Amino acid sequence: MARNGTLIQQVMAHVRAGMASRSYLPGTRLPSVRQQAGLLGMSVSTVVEAYERLAAEGLVVARPGAGFYVNGPVAPLALLELGPKLDRVVDPLWVSRQSLESAQTTLRPGCGWLPPDWMFEEGIRRALRAQARGPLAELTEYATPLGSPGLRQLLARRMAATGIEVSPEQVMLTESGTQAIDLVCRFLLKPGDKVLVDDPCYFNFHALLKAHQVQAVGVPYTPQGPDVQLFDKALQEHQPRLYITNAGIHNPTGAALSPLVAHRLLKLVENSDLVIVEDDIFADFENQHAPRLAAFDGLARVIQIGSFSKTISASVRCGYLAARPGWIEGLVDLKLATTFGAGRLAQDIILKTLTDSGYRKHMDLVRQRLAENMEKVAHRMRKLRVEPALMPQAGMFLWCRLPQGADAAAVARACLQEGVVLAPGNSFSQSQSAGDYVRFNVSQCADERVFAVLARALNQATAGR
Repeated sequence: MARNGTLIQQVMAHVRAGMASRSYLPGTRLPSVRQQAGLLGMSVSTVVEAYERLAAEGLVVARPGAGFYVNGPVAPLALLELGPKLDRVVDPLWVSRQSLESAQTTLRPGCGWLPPDWMFEEGIRRALRAQARGPLAELTEYATPLGSPGLRQLLARRMAATGIEVSPEQVMLTESGTQAIDLVCRFLLKPGDKVLVDDPCYFNFHALLKAHQVQAVGVPYTPQGPDVQLFDKALQEHQPRLYITNAGIHNPTGAALSPLVAHRLLKLVENSDLVIVEDDIFADFENQHAPRLAAFDGLARVIQIGSFSKTISASVRCGYLAARPGWIEGLVDLKLATTFGAGRLAQDIILKTLTDSGYRKHMDLVRQRLAENMEKVAHRMRKLRVEPALMPQAGMFLWCRLPQGADAAAVARACLQEGVVLAPGNSFSQSQSAGDYVRFNVSQCADERVFAVLARALNQATAGR
């Protein structure tokens, strides 16, 4: 509990925080004054006065002989109040805001997307022109519940290239990859369920799971995939409902799942109720496709997720999920209930861009540029005593350990003051065990100021050590 204000105010703040995080729902009996005094290390009289003031504000109600009860409606969901308090600089939502709200002059080596001039501009513009000349219905109507048949057929063929056999009827288009995962969470989870995530993992998984009021359990991620022994231990101890991971290129480490780990993982879960959500958003960045759990599993217990915000456009929002036939109907109903019809215009633009004759050559160039930048950035980082944990085979992310004694949150805070947004390691770590790591996006490190600002921040962080 934060030690701000008088003792009475501290007790009141503690109760309000419990209400905001929905630990204390309406009608819930608060701990007795003696219990609360013992929990908080306060006197009974202090807690009595705090409870009385909360009652005077109408937040709680006293029932003679029964104690104090939470009053009023459920508090609006405040994600910051869920779970332990984090340094704001490593809070997933704060990191996202800094990347999205920063000025155009801000450098963003901590963001998760390519610079605008790396995107397939000509293909997007051609698709927009073609769409503008099309029938009026294509510009104004809702999409069908499953989404564009042509794009779903194309996605089925693209997934076949990674070994996933799926029919177009098993593919549902969404507004984004995040919405696809959100729908799966609505479909399969209830508050209080346990969900396994990689540690480290994409930081927005943490924020999304908080919104669903479920408990994330981290499993250490190795260069070959999740630690199988610790995965098994978590499986037995927590009986999780979901495991959310990346397919292909892992975010943030850049690692790739090995076939051996994939087989062991699926063997472990075959007698459980666990469902695996495999986020395949970086598929087009791979030089050679890594193993997919969905390919080995045949979509029996794996749900495949993807989108096009990293390779085509984050402004034209379109994602998808692929799942076993018996689940698609329920997921479609959920999509209709929460967003009604998806954007037909976005789906048609994505289809035209993907089938543009220049897309393949464009992505060949992007992969080549990323590989070159990966080597250059790794070399520059090593000069600053910042060591890559591994050299990824593909992708845009370099997961790096800072010099001994440097705290990533402090370094990120110092860099932000000079207009450079970093992604410190603990924003990706459920266990908060990556305090000396930073994820760098090599496509966003072209400006020399990135390294100059980082060098100053590191010198400041390690001064006197």
